Amino acid sequence: MTIAFVLRTSWSPAADGEPLGYGLELTNTGTSPVANFQLGFSGPARIDPTATLENGALLKRLSNHTLIGPPEGLVLQPGETWVATARGLSYGLRHWSDGANAAYVVLEDGTAVAVTTAPTQGKGHNSPLLKGAARFAVPARSPARHAIIPWPRRVATTGSRIAPTGFDLKPQGEAANRAAAAFAGLVHDLFPVEAIVRPASEAGLPVRLVEQPGMAAEAYRIEFAEAGAIVAATTRHGLFYGLVTLGQMLRGARLHPGTFSFPTGGTITDEPGFAFRGSHLDVARQFYTGAEVSQFLKILAWNKMNKFHWHLTEDEAWRIEIDAYPALTEVAAWRGHGLAVPPLLGSGPQPTGGYYSKPVIRQIVALADSLGIAVIPEVDMPGHFYAALQALPELRDPSETGQYQSVQGFPNNSLNPAHEPVYWFVEAVVDEVLELFPAGIFHIGADEVPLAAWSGSPLALDMLEQLAGSEMRQKHEAQFNQLGNHHGADEIEGSPTAILQAEFIKRVHAYITKKGALTGGWEEAAHGDAVTKEHSYVIGWRNVEVNAELAERGFDIVVSPGQRYYLDMANGVSWAEPGAGWAGWSGPRETYEFEAREGFSPEALKHLLGIQSCIWSESMTDRAIFDRLVFPRLSAVAEAGWTLPEHKSWERFASMVGLMPIMYGHWASE
Repeated sequence: MTIAFVLRTSWSPAADGEPLGYGLELTNTGTSPVANFQLGFSGPARIDPTATLENGALLKRLSNHTLIGPPEGLVLQPGETWVATARGLSYGLRHWSDGANAAYVVLEDGTAVAVTTAPTQGKGHNSPLLKGAARFAVPARSPARHAIIPWPRRVATTGSRIAPTGFDLKPQGEAANRAAAAFAGLVHDLFPVEAIVRPASEAGLPVRLVEQPGMAAEAYRIEFAEAGAIVAATTRHGLFYGLVTLGQMLRGARLHPGTFSFPTGGTITDEPGFAFRGSHLDVARQFYTGAEVSQFLKILAWNKMNKFHWHLTEDEAWRIEIDAYPALTEVAAWRGHGLAVPPLLGSGPQPTGGYYSKPVIRQIVALADSLGIAVIPEVDMPGHFYAALQALPELRDPSETGQYQSVQGFPNNSLNPAHEPVYWFVEAVVDEVLELFPAGIFHIGADEVPLAAWSGSPLALDMLEQLAGSEMRQKHEAQFNQLGNHHGADEIEGSPTAILQAEFIKRVHAYITKKGALTGGWEEAAHGDAVTKEHSYVIGWRNVEVNAELAERGFDIVVSPGQRYYLDMANGVSWAEPGAGWAGWSGPRETYEFEAREGFSPEALKHLLGIQSCIWSESMTDRAIFDRLVFPRLSAVAEAGWTLPEHKSWERFASMVGLMPIMYGHWASE
């Protein structure tokens, strides 16, 4: 006797008078009939709580996790298929990866059986589904003689030679020794069989590393000669970046000698356009092992990126060990059938997840430091806190009634700004996190708090009345009646929720500042001037215009508009492309050609710290999707952060980006 199933899903948008339909077809591929069962499934798409289900019953729904049942009395015989159709989704599907990507059947005895799940079929779409990084072939001719990403400030090289067999590094001084060791380790890990660093006994080209005072913090100069090369810089970071440039030039000339060359004379003089060149990684929606995070850091370093924004917590999971609150990793780090957090985003019925222990974090932070990367931890608050609140229900107002919904469909998911135990918790977390991350930055998130948040909390309503008067309290109570059981819009500046959130942020920000650290936040952290401008920075994400607006108000800003720098957005409009679509789409060229400085006044430019890509992981259960979405767009962002606008060239970039490493080695077959 075998128990086995296959789930096929389909998507039909509303058209020609027909309502939208999300079709579900469960086939019994086993040898036994089943009755009185339930079907659970998850993926980025969310069945709306008000949806109707034809030929079935909607039993439970939490964000993108849905549990449904067949009509009463249905017995699913071997070989038979139960077909149900949901009429109502939180948003229409745009790409094949939006649909269910994991499912399970709960049998009558309570046993959960994983179900084989096929990619969602879109009506009228028959093209092969795309996975893996797009291939950018190196052409016979390139607009540039050398393969370097990001492109340097000034290239004035002469001559050409057969590519060296490798480099014999000759560091002089402590900073040079550290830079040489970091580079040798990096190329060994990224390109293990290429022997880019070799001793003199293996005919490596001598490369002297010289510490030279007076240069900018990350600047370097390379002097080429027949007998070798000299890398000069003031800091180990500059020396390291000079070696990365040499390594890229060597690989280009060695792998494509007809296109790229290695010089015998001249110089390269270089420094970055922005001091902040970062990438974010969401490890809460999908868990990435410590080894994966380490590999990602190495790829960032090869792209000369110097900030890693580690998004450690979300509604879906908590990923960082906190000694004072062990329940966070015992409960909130795991998802599965019957657990406090159900299967979400393709995690399946079995317990799935993980967290980063303090020893692992210290190893990752040390690696990042050796590569010139500052690690910025984010504990997103007060919103996006569902998983942690499941682990620590004592952080809720015990008298709160009713239910509000986040835009992602999580109920009552925000820390209460009027509940004093919340601050005991936050301060303990800040203390432990800052001890682990010497960069001295604590990112508090502060985004997407539901508009109706805390409107059923007597504590919060009392605080609101004290802050803004009884009329504002009544307005918030009315919002609960209007929005509480529906998908809540995010808070807007000046709303009752924004007033409460600002009080929360002010208090948390003051504590972080007292600890001697800088507060990071998404753009909402600036609402109500909740963070002081001299001790914070914010990331503009909703659109391009908000970045310049925040800078004009005097906030230090990092530019990361969803329309261009959110690497979870699809590469194109096609159904066959994986990824999200709420902010549109951005192909590699569109991402490359976006210019963060546009729209900034001279005064606002003083507050433009730099740029950051964001990798949100909802659709990345399949790591081939990760490679598809992140590469080569990560390198496009890296070049925008380093190379001045007047020195950028899409044609040059496209001719050499195929040489850059990718994370998992999944390449597209097209």
